[in-house]
Parts: sequence; C-alpha cells; structure tokens
Amino acid sequence: MPASYAYLGPEGTFTEVALRTLPEAATRELIPYVSVQSALDAVRAGEAEAAFVPIENSVEGGITTTLDELVAGAPLMIYREVLLSITFALLVRPGTTLSDIKTVSAHPAAQPQVRNWLKKHLPDAHWESAASNADAARLVQEGQYDAAFAGEFAAARYGLEALETGIHDAENAQTRFVLVGRPARPAAPTGADKTSVVLWQRDDHPGGLRDLLGEFATRGINLMLLQSRPTGAGIGNYCFCIDAEGHISDRRVAEALMGLKRICLQVRYLGSYPRADMQPGEVRPPRPGTSDEEFLAASDWVARCQDGRF
Repeated sequence: MPASYAYLGPEGTFTEVALRTLPEAATRELIPYVSVQSALDAVRAGEAEAAFVPIENSVEGGITTTLDELVAGAPLMIYREVLLSITFALLVRPGTTLSDIKTVSAHPAAQPQVRNWLKKHLPDAHWESAASNADAARLVQEGQYDAAFAGEFAAARYGLEALETGIHDAENAQTRFVLVGRPARPAAPTGADKTSVVLWQRDDHPGGLRDLLGEFATRGINLMLLQSRPTGAGIGNYCFCIDAEGHISDRRVAEALMGLKRICLQVRYLGSYPRADMQPGEVRPPRPGTSDEEFLAASDWVARCQDGRF
C-alpha cells in the first residue's frame, strides 16, 4: 500500500489544513483529488493508504457527499477525526471591489455558513458551486468567477487578495473531518471514542426508527449524529447514518450492534475511533442497569446459570 494520503483538493482547502494537524501526515505523501468520491475511490483501488475528507459541519450537519460515498461502494472504515474551526475570507483578483462582484463560488457546504453575510453585502451576486473552496479560488484566478469564499491562507496560493476576512454567520463554526481507510481491526479503545454505523430497515413500519434507536437507548448509549439518506430505491426509502458514543469493544456497544444486526436488513460498520475532543462519552448512565460494569455482571450471571452455579 503506498504511503500516501488522498484528500479533497486542490491545494489550499480547509481539508488540507486539517489533515496537516495529524502527526502522521508529516510522513505521508499528501495527494489532492478533485472530489470526495475520487479521494475515497483511490483508497478502494489501493492507490492511497487512506483518504481525508469532510463529513460534518456544525451549521449544516452531515456532508451528504461523504455520507453517501461511505454508504455505497466497497466498505471503508473511519480511523481518525479532526475538528477545525472555520471562518471564510472573500478572495478576489487584485483590484476587485465589492461593487465589481457579480458571481461568487465555494463548496456547497460553505453556502449555509455565509448566507446571511452574502445577503447583506452582495445581495445580487449569483452563487456558483465548486468542488471545493480552494477550487473556487482557482476558478476566480482563471477569471471564471469574480470571488470565492475560502480560507484566507489560500489567497497567496492562487494569486488572489482577501477583500474581506472573518466571514461567518455562526460563531465558533466547526467542520469535522475523518481519515478513512480500508477495513481492518479497530484501534484499541481510549475511553473517549465513537462508533459509526449505517443502518437499513428490514421493512417500513410504524415505530421502525424507534426500534433502531431503542437498541442504543436501552443500553444507555448516547448518539452524536443521526442523519437519514435516501437509498435510491424510491421515495420514502432511507438508510440511517449514526455516530454513537463508545467503542465496539465496550460490552454495551457490542450488544447494541448485535441487536441491530438481528433486526436490520443490513448494518454497515464504519469504525470505532477516538473522539477529536477526547471527552469521555459516559459521565453517568442515564438509568440504572446501563453501565459497562452492569452489562458485564449480567453476562457473568448468565454464564453461571448455564454452568449451574447460580
């Protein structure tokens, strides 16, 4: 396997900045790809050891392109996550003023994060989506658009100026990125982990989602992400992308996954990995009987009953 990481490019994306915060990135060749799909496909094809892509932001929620790519195709697995604070700059060719701007571009996930600023300062500007914020900057450099919302750090790379900086509609906005590789044994638990899965219902029935969530709730497992995505099999047919606190080696998480495997049409395990904030998930069980210790004690009791030692 080549010692390289693919990432959503081109150079100068927030993805590249977040990737370079990983210590192991210094020992890998970092290769930009034009899309999330092409970066993940490079891993599937064995052209890269792993891919680093955005998966969620605090304003708009899950990045649907990434979620859909993890749902479909050959299975992949999440190994790490990174949180990056996001603020935008309005990048333009030198000499451009606000009154000159008729078209603006950025990644679709950026639009909800600058919508109000755009409405106030450039109400008549036409929005054009780009494959990434850095790609939008490149298109501005080439003269296709007048301005791009991107990181201020991308200005020098593309010969642009930051006409405005510190642009954001929501204070403390963050984007979550994940390092994705081919399936392998999960890293050992750290005590501050999360587990990601995709669930497909066996059939559509009243309380179907409740049944899925009940496997987590009865074991005191908190969910950190729940997003439905269409399966492509028709209107109203969805699968569910879920991030749950805990590690697959935790007894209660393992039991929840076993319960889901029993009642779901399909379960895709996307990995157990350290939380970026390293905050322990379990502070106190929400109700008696849902701690790891209680699950272990109950399992031991059943074993004793089976051995006639009750």
